[in-house]
Amino acid sequence: MANAPHSTVDPAEIAHFNALAGKWWDGDGEFAQLHRMNPVRLAFIRETITRHFRHPVDAERPFAGLRLLDIGCGGGILTEPLARLGGSVVGADAGAENIAAARHHAAEVGLAIDYRATTAEALAAAGERFDAVFAMEIVEHVADRALFMDACASLLKPGGLLFVATINRTLRSFALAIVAAEYVLGWLPRGSHDWNKLVKPEELQGDFARTHLRQIATTGVVFDPLGGNWRRAGDMAVNYILAAAKPAG
Repeated sequence: MANAPHSTVDPAEIAHFNALAGKWWDGDGEFAQLHRMNPVRLAFIRETITRHFRHPVDAERPFAGLRLLDIGCGGGILTEPLARLGGSVVGADAGAENIAAARHHAAEVGLAIDYRATTAEALAAAGERFDAVFAMEIVEHVADRALFMDACASLLKPGGLLFVATINRTLRSFALAIVAAEYVLGWLPRGSHDWNKLVKPEELQGDFARTHLRQIATTGVVFDPLGGNWRRAGDMAVNYILAAAKPAG
């Protein structure tokens, strides 16, 4: 029997998040902390994109003229603000229920977003290309990270940017992102993360080097228990974001 084609899709992960598809836009539900983290992620993205593409950071629609891909978009929590900032956005997720939820919410708020139930490798094989690709909180859920990162790199136009947000594989992340967040505080459904699949920054940097991308920006994202909110920091021991650029030539 011929071997099955390689895929980035982990069926168990897809089933887990498909089961939560109706809860993406519940600001007090399972994804509440993702909603609260979103402004921090967007500020980093906005600063990095406008600096790289020399767009005015304070413009109402600073992403105008850019084609953007949110891969592993879930219900569209990041996808929608990318569209509001002027980008021509494709939101892609392997979970059909997630895409249905994203389409429904975008229609409710009047946003034109091209949502597709597909994978990074399928988009790459179809010849799709983007000015920026966002792989936010997805690399720790894919079945084959190398294949996923290869696909993301190939999806970039020359000079394009790849953003990767994930959780570091440290003892502190085990304590905070899994034990505390999933089992003590109930911020996430139990089983949302497998500590062994979490990714260290240097491992992603190795993926960047292998795919000929150059890291241009980094930030940690930490929770402030006194203020009850998220903020950027130099500490990348738990949550962090990396941005890398494809050569322009």
